[in-house]
Amino acid sequence: MTIHFERDDEGIVTLTLDMPGSANVMNAEYHRLMGEAVARLEAEREGITGVVLTSAKKTFFAGGDLNVLVRITPDNAAEALGFLEDIKGQLRRLERLGRPVVAAINGSALGGGFEIALACHHRVALDDDRIRIGLPEATLGLLPGAGGVTRLVRLLGVQPALPLLMEGRQLRPARALQAGMVHELAATREELVAKARAWIRANPEPVQPWDGPGYAVPDVRVGDPNLYGLLAAAPAVLRKKTHGVFPAPERILAAAVEGALVDFDTALVVEARYFVELVTGQVAKNMINTFWFQLNGITAGGSRPAGVERTAVTRVGVLGAGMMGSGIAEVSAKAGIEVVLKDVTLEAARRGAGGTPGITPTDSDADLAGCDLVIEAVFEDRELKHRVLPAAEASALPDAVIASNTSTLPITGLASAVSDPTRFIGLHFFSPVPRMRLVEIIRGEKTSDETLARAFDYVIRIGKTPIVVNDSRGFYTSRTFGTYVTEAVSMVAEGVAPALVENVARRAGMAVGPLAVSDEVTLTLPLRIRDQTLADDPANAGALGDHPAFAVLEELVAGGRTGKAGGAGFYEYPEGGRKFLWPGLRRWAGADAGVTERDVEDRLLFIQSLETIRCLDEGVLTSVGDANVGSVLGFGFAPWSGGTVQFVNSYGLREFVERADYLADTYGERFRPPTSLRERAARGEAY
Repeated sequence: MTIHFERDDEGIVTLTLDMPGSANVMNAEYHRLMGEAVARLEAEREGITGVVLTSAKKTFFAGGDLNVLVRITPDNAAEALGFLEDIKGQLRRLERLGRPVVAAINGSALGGGFEIALACHHRVALDDDRIRIGLPEATLGLLPGAGGVTRLVRLLGVQPALPLLMEGRQLRPARALQAGMVHELAATREELVAKARAWIRANPEPVQPWDGPGYAVPDVRVGDPNLYGLLAAAPAVLRKKTHGVFPAPERILAAAVEGALVDFDTALVVEARYFVELVTGQVAKNMINTFWFQLNGITAGGSRPAGVERTAVTRVGVLGAGMMGSGIAEVSAKAGIEVVLKDVTLEAARRGAGGTPGITPTDSDADLAGCDLVIEAVFEDRELKHRVLPAAEASALPDAVIASNTSTLPITGLASAVSDPTRFIGLHFFSPVPRMRLVEIIRGEKTSDETLARAFDYVIRIGKTPIVVNDSRGFYTSRTFGTYVTEAVSMVAEGVAPALVENVARRAGMAVGPLAVSDEVTLTLPLRIRDQTLADDPANAGALGDHPAFAVLEELVAGGRTGKAGGAGFYEYPEGGRKFLWPGLRRWAGADAGVTERDVEDRLLFIQSLETIRCLDEGVLTSVGDANVGSVLGFGFAPWSGGTVQFVNSYGLREFVERADYLADTYGERFRPPTSLRERAARGEAY
């Protein structure tokens, strides 16, 4: 495997990237091979009329080798910086070869792959909607360090480039053309190469815009008062979004602006230094670990039973056309699966279908005939689910998988409603279904491997991320998320200012404040879950009955404040106006609750991590990857931390145990670390 070097009779060289493995990555082997290729181009320059850079892989280039990047520390940072400077030096020599260089982008060009393309004078991309182009490093806590920030800012201008860089956007080819990231599209691979060669013939002596005389970044003019006002406000606007816990967007902003004010080669140095700062930091390591290694392991089938053939659902029946059911029907139909959406009335089913192609609304179980998957998504009531499931099972195919979208009710108990519990499983979607990426697959006591594998394949088919958990009340996500909500309500009961609780939660990186999200899911839900738990397991009466959160929730609900859907909860929802915290919450306010901001933050984060560890101990969770990915994608645990378990790892197990003991001594035994965590901390063994 190599970088193939082929020169034709016209003197056009085709460099074909063909690195070892399934994808081209920017590692030591690439460094050596690209160095050899560039040196040969320079040596044979007089006989070369142009260069086409393309790939032998399905993707153009996958980016930096994260196995290497994750091992960079402050101790070896100087060596990493030297390696990066060599990589950038090769690309700089390529774009200053004095011959036209064209990137023929025949597959996805992300991260380092697009940085290579940016060093080419012209970019032609295959017009295929499966291809993605962009610089997504920010989503892994990094910035593009091989010239991506410097070149994109000079290509587009600071303001157009920043959203692409700071949000890590990945664009389809047509959108990349519109954004100015590529110059042309080609309908076929043959046309791709032909257009690249035609451009070479028409442009024998191109120069990169930033290497031309008198070049200035498009929207940076020294002395422009509008520009300085914008740049002065930008850090504050960004800090409002990141709350200071996501360093990558802040460093990208700094590298882009500082780089725009100096010459090109100095800008590359600025970019590299910010890159090294990020790559040696803990946040990048957290995010790479979870959103690359663990997420890829999940989507590759890490939790799917081995030895079971892959299947493809052909017809899915969805019971219940409410918000969840209609969302499940929509994502299934858009994945090319035939859908039958059933509700009590045809009118309700039609309303839920919303005219989406591929969805057949109905009020009859008979229309579920031919379904090889049925998903129940009715109200969270065991008796109701027990009524609708048998009729649906009787109408579907004899070997159909029967699933429930329950968020809390144990799957093993619900399985008693069907004739064959081996074909019964939980498929817990999150709201809103079209936007939320996670599906929690719950295996009941009798669920077969085949059923689990078929459910897993369906989740992948509809473009979601599956985690697999074993049965228990609340499973993993609802159970752990519930601790976040109840801990926040407990602090309100203790007299902590509600605004402080909300603001500290968002500052800690949580997607939504706990009181706001309580209103979203309704204040009655945790009360119903508590009541159902006590009915099923009276032994829990002590722990649940003594929890300070429920008294607050009961009082609010008794006063008609049931949440957003009811028009009032922790927040007021004025018609046509912005929501605001209900002034009546002062009823619980104390002059000095004695809870510091640090304690507020740690209570909200620690309680979720501790509950996750209990789920691991009990076998509800069987993998750390499922825990981390599920916590971020499912209930919005702080992404910078890498998830509930990675938060413990990065905090340090000994330090985490010590801090948790303080919280337990101060605020209650729910913070007391389990024995398994103490033992692991004593061994110095991370999860």
